[in-house]
Amino acid sequence: MIFVNLPVSDLNASMAFYQALGFDNNPHFTDETAACMVWSESIHVMLLTHDKWRHFTSRPIPSKDSSEVMLALSCDSQDAVDSMNHVAAIKGGTADINPKQELGFMYSRALADLDGHVWEAVWMDPAAIPPQS
Repeated sequence: MIFVNLPVSDLNASMAFYQALGFDNNPHFTDETAACMVWSESIHVMLLTHDKWRHFTSRPIPSKDSSEVMLALSCDSQDAVDSMNHVAAIKGGTADINPKQELGFMYSRALADLDGHVWEAVWMDPAAIPPQS
């Protein structure tokens, strides 16, 4: 399992954003300082208020216009990739912060959440991956 921990400026707004993208909330690990948002059985995102974040590290929280990592989530179809990007935009995030990638066997679009954390929605057809030469 992986738990991605992200500092957020507005916990309730961030929870609503991630729920709109298709994440479920695990109330067992959610309180007024943190929310566990579940993408799959193996991928969980911990949304942490800035005060809670500072319990884990004294390193500064980056500004919304910087990027530390880009986290990729596998989607079931190209339509699901497009839908996630569309929902991100209407829920206050930023759609298509990087150019769309269409490689035949892979299709992806990147978005940023309310705090500028970068996610890439990806669809891949393993049967269409070009063979190695």
